[in-house]
Amino acid sequence: MRYIINHKVVLSRPPEGPVASHLSSFAQWVSEQGYAANSLWQRVHLAACFSQWLGKQRVRLPSISTEHPRQYLKHRARRVRPTSTDSAALRQLMDFLRRQGLIGAEKQSSGRLSAVEQCLNSFERYLSEERSLSTATIVNYVPFIRSFLDDRFGNNQVRIERLCASDIVRFVQRAAPRLHLKRAKLLTSALRSFLQYARYRGLIALDLAAAVPTVANWSMTSIPRAIPPDQVRQLLASINRHTAMGRRDYAVLLLLSRLGLRSSEVAFLELDDIDWKAGRFSVRGKSGRRTDLPLPDEVGKALADYLQHGRPQSASRRVFLRARAPLRGFLSQCAIGSIVKHTLGRAGIIAPTKGAHQFRHGLATEMLRRGASLAEIGEVLGHRSAETTKIYTKVDLDALRRLALPWPGGVR
Repeated sequence: MRYIINHKVVLSRPPEGPVASHLSSFAQWVSEQGYAANSLWQRVHLAACFSQWLGKQRVRLPSISTEHPRQYLKHRARRVRPTSTDSAALRQLMDFLRRQGLIGAEKQSSGRLSAVEQCLNSFERYLSEERSLSTATIVNYVPFIRSFLDDRFGNNQVRIERLCASDIVRFVQRAAPRLHLKRAKLLTSALRSFLQYARYRGLIALDLAAAVPTVANWSMTSIPRAIPPDQVRQLLASINRHTAMGRRDYAVLLLLSRLGLRSSEVAFLELDDIDWKAGRFSVRGKSGRRTDLPLPDEVGKALADYLQHGRPQSASRRVFLRARAPLRGFLSQCAIGSIVKHTLGRAGIIAPTKGAHQFRHGLATEMLRRGASLAEIGEVLGHRSAETTKIYTKVDLDALRRLALPWPGGVR
């Protein structure tokens, strides 16, 4: 006897077990995330089999835990060849059940975490809750501290009170030479922050943050790598704007190249940030600062074209969504860099870099060449310090040549 769910999924028998009555809602939830019919059937079918197994194990709905999907997949592998998506599909089911309040929140036993991971979790909470640092900063700091703790303690108990200045100096001396200058400075900033946290918690008595070596830095040592205007035009012209993905990528690249937005400002742009009547929009920049910007006609038309003809239906308030299921906003600004990289590759353009920041540098460089002042450039780019904008004085070589005095005695 066949059983049909939501007129889309056909099962060979009526579902059984504690999840059976919720399969219809689960199928609807999966469908709303944009999965194709075959993927939808696979997820619902696996959920039905999992529910049947739970019923045989006499597991009630509120008692389902993260251990049960692992146990079921191990059991299932004895009879059915597993696929690479089985684990993800059951994680999706568990996420749905939690969202519906049908099972409890996922609990992680601190006893199963290594000593290093327990220390890192506490440090992360400190950075987020007590220092109010951005997610991007925390994501950058934590891997450095993990490397430091692994280097010093390995798999042994983490005894912060045993740290000394020589441990810190030795780690920086080994790690910093392998890093780019900016990453090396980020490493030392992370270490100082961690050692300040350790003293704040009373784990150490000495101010070991003062023992972190300073990475040598010379102001404005490199010229910003900016994509030239002709390559920007070539890149925009190469995008197929008859497809949903093309409309999205075109709007993203216009925001980067015409307004010089950071990749995070584009990735996290929301529908409510745009004031269509006033022709303005706001972005969330560094440290959560809001900046109001004009919406140029060209950019506004590209956004409207994507929202009307390219953006999938979704409850998400993010402007830009993934092109494939699950249909949701980008998890980080890295997605914008990925769009830039792949678009450059498809167009066959060898740009100065493969990242999104080159468009920001390109806009500033072009504004400078057209006579804009550093103050105007800084205002467009949202720089809080004039020192940040000064680096662009190095790129206008033609203007600098006009200022150069002739060599005494002429050319010989």
